[in-house]
This record gives sequence, structure tokens and C-alpha cells, in this order.
Amino acid sequence: MNAPVSTRSFTEHLTLKERLRLLDKGALAAAIILFATGVVAIYSAGYGGRELFAYKQILWGGVAACAYVGTIWIGHERVLRYAYPLFWFVLLLLLVVLLVGIEAKGAQRWISFGFFRLQPSDVGKIALSAVLGKHLCRYPPKNLKNLCSGIALAGLLGGLVFLQPDLGSVVVYAFMTFVALFLAGTPGKYLGALIGGGMALLPLGWTFLKEYQKNRILVFLDPYVDPLGAGYNVIQSRIAVGAGGLFGKGYLQGSQSKLRFLPEPHTDFIFSVFAEETGFVGAVILLALFGFLLWRIAVAGARSKDLRCKVMVGTLAAGIWFHVFQCVAMSMGLMPVKGIPLPLFSYGGSSLLGQGIALGLVQSVFIHSTRPYEE
Repeated sequence: MNAPVSTRSFTEHLTLKERLRLLDKGALAAAIILFATGVVAIYSAGYGGRELFAYKQILWGGVAACAYVGTIWIGHERVLRYAYPLFWFVLLLLLVVLLVGIEAKGAQRWISFGFFRLQPSDVGKIALSAVLGKHLCRYPPKNLKNLCSGIALAGLLGGLVFLQPDLGSVVVYAFMTFVALFLAGTPGKYLGALIGGGMALLPLGWTFLKEYQKNRILVFLDPYVDPLGAGYNVIQSRIAVGAGGLFGKGYLQGSQSKLRFLPEPHTDFIFSVFAEETGFVGAVILLALFGFLLWRIAVAGARSKDLRCKVMVGTLAAGIWFHVFQCVAMSMGLMPVKGIPLPLFSYGGSSLLGQGIALGLVQSVFIHSTRPYEE
């Protein structure tokens, strides 16, 4: 009779080639299609003098692919083993950003290494997922002490990112942390208290926002309060999405981006560019691809017998989902404008690198949960 081989002994002796053979092909295909479609959209967004962004995105795609394969080779087991050192290293990077980081558009978020620029907050999402996966399983958040320790770890990252300032990433961190606590088995009364406390602190949080952040929220409620200033981005993005109609205007035919009405078309508002050119049908297909990718990520987490992996994968999935939701909703004027990229789709090297590592971790968990049988 065929007998199952121990998962641990099986995966420990797999070569990289053997691991790649066991990949979740559906998740890999969805990621490649999203990236390739994103490059095409970025080229269109920059058509007429800024096509270089698309070529740079291809180069970054190669870097992200190497990070993806490298993460699979390293394995999620090692990442979890060294989750705390990785977490403290990312904290150090965020401190360096505050001290000597590159400032752009009123925010100090990048570190320069010659031609290479890194936004540590993108890597911070990987560190947060790994450290919460390990910490919340070592110290289950069943009591107030353990719950506070997990929140404190996330708060260290979020606090440093808030000082840059990068409110968008802070919100993503908060959502990822809440999902991690839920998956780790936090009692409902504590989760309810966190939600209630967060709502109660919103008026206080308003006083800490910078003026441009307050304006983003005000124009979300009514963009025509400042149609030529803070509300301009929202208004132009709505026009672009609505102008696409059912089937779109056609590739390279989107007037909002080609006539430079749409701000940041290759990053923050790439979905608006795509929706204008492909219409409602194209937008639905794009969202279906993201939905399929998230489903395959959920499958990888559900298959694992290791609670640490379930928490880590679920937290990574929460981050990707929030990015997609925020970016799409923002483009349609349903959420305040934040500098959050559309995963695998928007232009951005650090973001793409972080997504490559995240998907590599998910694939490593998927491979680890595969149970082969001897003849």
C-alpha cells in the first residue's frame, strides 16, 4: 500500500528545480498575466514621451522574478525562523529613511543605493507578515498581554512609516495586523474593542494629519470643493473611468492620459488609464484576475497544517487585497486618494520587489503542503 511521506523530510531534500516543478501554476500564470498587462498599460500611460517607465518596469520585473525564485529556494521555513531579525532589520531601514532618506512630494520614503532606490515600507509588509505569523503563534492573542505585544510590534513599523509620512501604508499595516489577529484566534470581544477604539480615535487622528492629507479626505466627500486643486485628481480619474464605456476607447486612445489631464497615470491612477482604454469589460477581466490570484493564495494558506504559515499567508493576502480595493475604489472616487500602487500592475520597483518576495513565500508554503506518495 502506498504510504504518505513526511512533508518535512520531503521538502527539506528538494532541489530548486524540483520545487519549481511543484509550483501552483495557476497563481504563477495569473501573476505573469497581471504583470505583462501592467507593462502594456504603463507604456500607454507614458505614450508620447514617457515610455521609459515601461522599459524600467520590465527590468524591475526581472529583479522581482529573481527575488521570487530566490524566496522559493530559501523557503518560508527560514524566513519564519529569522522573522525577528528580519523585522528589526526593516525597522533599522525605516530609521535610516527618516535620517538620510530621499524626499519627494513632501514625503521622505526612499533610500538610495546608487541607481537603486528602495522604499522600505514595501519590504516592511513582508517583515510584518512573517513576524506576526511567528509571534502570534508563539504567544497566542487569547489574553490582553499577548494581544498588546502583537499590536506593539505592528505599531513600531506603523509609527516609523507614519513619520515619513505615508498614511496609505499605515492603513495597509493596520488592516494586515487585524487580519493576522483574527487568523491567530483572537477572541471576538478583543477584535470588537479594537474596531470600536479605532473608530473612537478617528477625531484625534484628524489633528495629526498634514494639510494635504486632510484635503484628500475633504475632496473625497466632495471633489468640487477644490476642483482645480486637491479635487482635480479625483475628478479627472472619474472622467477617465466613465469615458471607457462598455468596451473602451482602444489601446493608446485614452484622451485623459494622452492629453496629460490624468495625474500620475503610470502609478496611482493606472487603473483609470486601463479602464478608459478597455472599458467595463476590460476592468472586470482585470479584477477577475486579481480575484483568481487571491483565491490561489488563500488555497495555499488553507492547505498548510502550520498555523504560522496560515497567519503569514493570510496577512500577505490581506495586504494585496487592500491594495487592489483601495487603488480601484480611489480611481472611481469611492475612497480617498492615497499613494497605493495596484499590485503587479502599477509602475514601481520597490513595490514589485516586495510582491515578488510575497508571492515566493506563498508558493513556498504551497510546495511545503504538497503530500507526495511513494510507489
